[in-house]
Amino acid sequence: MNIAVLSTYPPRECGIASFSKDLKDNISKMGKNVRILAITDSGADYSYPPEVIYEIMQDKKESFINAAHFVNDSSIDVVVIEHEYGIFGGMDGKFVLDFAAHLAKPFILTTHTVLPSPDFRQKWIMRGLGSKAAAVACMTKRSACLLEDIYSIPGSKIYVIPHGVPDFKVKNRDMLKESYGYAGHCIVSTFGLIGPGKGIENGIRCMGELASGHPEILYLVLGETHPSLVKKFGESYRESLIDLVRHLGLEGNVEFINHYLSLEELGDFLYMTDVYLTPYPNRGQAVSGTLTYAVGCGRAIVSTPYDYALDILGNNRGLISQSTNSYKELADLIESIIDNPTLKRSLEGRAAKLGKTMIWSNVAKQYINLMGAVIQNSIRGNEYGSLVQAP
Repeated sequence: MNIAVLSTYPPRECGIASFSKDLKDNISKMGKNVRILAITDSGADYSYPPEVIYEIMQDKKESFINAAHFVNDSSIDVVVIEHEYGIFGGMDGKFVLDFAAHLAKPFILTTHTVLPSPDFRQKWIMRGLGSKAAAVACMTKRSACLLEDIYSIPGSKIYVIPHGVPDFKVKNRDMLKESYGYAGHCIVSTFGLIGPGKGIENGIRCMGELASGHPEILYLVLGETHPSLVKKFGESYRESLIDLVRHLGLEGNVEFINHYLSLEELGDFLYMTDVYLTPYPNRGQAVSGTLTYAVGCGRAIVSTPYDYALDILGNNRGLISQSTNSYKELADLIESIIDNPTLKRSLEGRAAKLGKTMIWSNVAKQYINLMGAVIQNSIRGNEYGSLVQAP
């Protein structure tokens, strides 16, 4: 089985790139040959690892077409397209359609963003990809329903495969706090590439509600500003957050860890976390790798009610606010965990139980099964719409 993945890829700093690296590594461990068609953003120059066999210039349509011809002339059996509107060139990333239109090999579409209210172009792109894809993978049941109901993708093509999480080494919370200089603190954390869509300002305002009654609380904002945001606007967003911290007098309750975290370092910060917070303002967010990692580490989680959180944190696996922008409501939920150790332990236990099913090795097996079914159908000459269900 020779596999190509069309995606961003490290050293480019991007959530989709990290996902693709994890997918590649875990499928490769199972003896499959995985190669990468890497998308490079305008003006960037990355030193890609050897598994990258083709570099696509994001803003050049011809580059996507040439990549498709390259795959057609190769021994690749199946392509996995990691789809997110912002990583492909053209309006809403429409150049990915040019790749798909010229591709003669079967492909699986992995959907990282499934919008509940797409505009005309966004719907056209997803429907176009879905119509030609041999299979469409999404990460929640909610997304599966949207793909069928909003984008008219046949249910027979749609497969729910969860976002993978690394098999983090479990570590002791108090020992980690001591090691990092946070002994005695109650740690709330949020991590990821920082930008306005993360709702960090509401996380900071939460601390403003909590600090007087819980002076030991410390909000760790983990991660650097998204590189594409830095290119356009510099660090203006982060600086606005720092100004907010000063305005609220929270210098002792909010700390920014302003660099890209290694997997080991990320595991340390998650395992020392008492409450993990995702204050995202966008209700339609279909996937959050950062929330998935927190579930994988079995954290007590408080979140706003976006689609992915509602799906993953259901059945009392986390606490979800009613509003996407009420920092007071989030603060109340955080306080309920801080003040109730029994609730905290039960939330951690339920999250950890789900997290074990989402370890990357299990997720990779599901992708391999799906790719095997796609290849077999292609060999038999079956129509993509009558894809045999993966075992």
